[in-house]
Amino acid sequence: MDALLSSLIPTPLHPAVVHLPMALAVLIPFFAIGAMIFIARGSRPVVAWGITTALVATLALSAWASLETGEDQEEKVERIVPEAAFEAHEEAADLFLTLTVVVLGISLVGLAPRQIGTGARLIATVGTVVLLGAGWNVGHSGGALVYTHGAAAAYATPSAVGSDSSKKDEN
Repeated sequence: MDALLSSLIPTPLHPAVVHLPMALAVLIPFFAIGAMIFIARGSRPVVAWGITTALVATLALSAWASLETGEDQEEKVERIVPEAAFEAHEEAADLFLTLTVVVLGISLVGLAPRQIGTGARLIATVGTVVLLGAGWNVGHSGGALVYTHGAAAAYATPSAVGSDSSKKDEN
């Protein structure tokens, strides 16, 4: 059973998990703006805004999972990566998760009727754009860990590295 799970779950897990919150951070502002337009045209706020709120909840859960998987792999990567670069990425991820939870709370208030719901939806829509910027920062700092500081080398195997060069020699 362990062998089956090992073959199904990528190693390292963190790079596979982080793509969902990054994609959601890009898409959610469009859903929020779309929901605002649909509500202005007469759609029920609970239905139109409910989709956006569900997406923000998914973002919060996936951001938390990304943070947890990153922490699980911290020891192995921090031997290779400068501490300052690693801490910058970790702090950006912590801020992203915190902001996501705040926007989720505001989005939930956006399900309320009348002026309080309208105000919360407007604030949450702006918040989704802020999340896009914060997500960009997390992704950029994570990319720097991999492409500038060589974090992926923590998972490279000598046989994998050697097989690339041996193929070149064969040709």
